[in-house]
Amino acid sequence: MLMLAARPTTLLEHYTTEERVGEATSLAGVKVMVIDDSNTIRRSAEIFLVQAGCKVILAEDALAKITDHQPDLIFVDIMMPRLDGYQTCALIKKNTRFATTPVIMLSSKDGLFDRARGRMVGSDEYLTKPFTKDSLLKTVGVHAPVRT
Repeated sequence: MLMLAARPTTLLEHYTTEERVGEATSLAGVKVMVIDDSNTIRRSAEIFLVQAGCKVILAEDALAKITDHQPDLIFVDIMMPRLDGYQTCALIKKNTRFATTPVIMLSSKDGLFDRARGRMVGSDEYLTKPFTKDSLLKTVGVHAPVRT
């Protein structure tokens, strides 16, 4: 007998339309920086974040841009050519101006060692690539500053 698997549901399907709109408006205006050497990852994140109402700053290597734009939240790829994500995160967190800015590490690796190393340099969360729109927006929602 052939059994058909039920279609997996997403977290957002459990919310009413009003709750979904509320989540989108709660992200409106949040300034998010995405630092990744992959153009595909940067553009995917930009599309998802802009659709949710976020202001997005994209960068391949961004320490100067952080000071210029003062983002509310920063996504940093671990594997980058010059400074890796761990070094970038440590520098961000050592700067008193940005010490409380949430930094989320992005990586295609999902190992315990990588997560622990991210925590050691001050990252607030770890998101595995490729990420989904839901996982990206949920992460922003958890770490974005409360807007009044």
